[in-house]
Amino acid sequence: MMRRSPIKPGTAPMKRTAFARGERIEAREVTKTITKAARGRSLRTKGPKMTPIRKAARGQDCTIVLPGVCNRDPATSVLCHSNELADGKGMGLKAPDTAAAIGCSACHDVLDGRRPRPAWLTKDMVLAAFRGGIERTHQFLRTKGLIE
Repeated sequence: MMRRSPIKPGTAPMKRTAFARGERIEAREVTKTITKAARGRSLRTKGPKMTPIRKAARGQDCTIVLPGVCNRDPATSVLCHSNELADGKGMGLKAPDTAAAIGCSACHDVLDGRRPRPAWLTKDMVLAAFRGGIERTHQFLRTKGLIE
């Protein structure tokens, strides 16, 4: 790039960018620069990541127990939130903790669609097991004093 006008006193010359030098920039470098600039900026405030109800679900027995799917491993248990719009789930929104059941990783994967539903289980059967799991989870949470 050739400058056609003289540099005025007190101004710094422009830096040559990688594009001006004819160099190729990797996509990773551009992404890294963008993420550094965007760090710390959030479009919305985030709620608590770990609520007392979610903490209480860790290490408990699965309350959903899908037949032929459940691994019955308390070490993989988490609070599985409902995916129904009627329960408060929406675009970018998670259903409240009161519309959730304690489930093992295998049952949670089938509920969220990360794992295919077995042929012998209909969608209604999975939803019925989830609703029963919500009731059993509410009983457990009442004994812990986390809900009324």
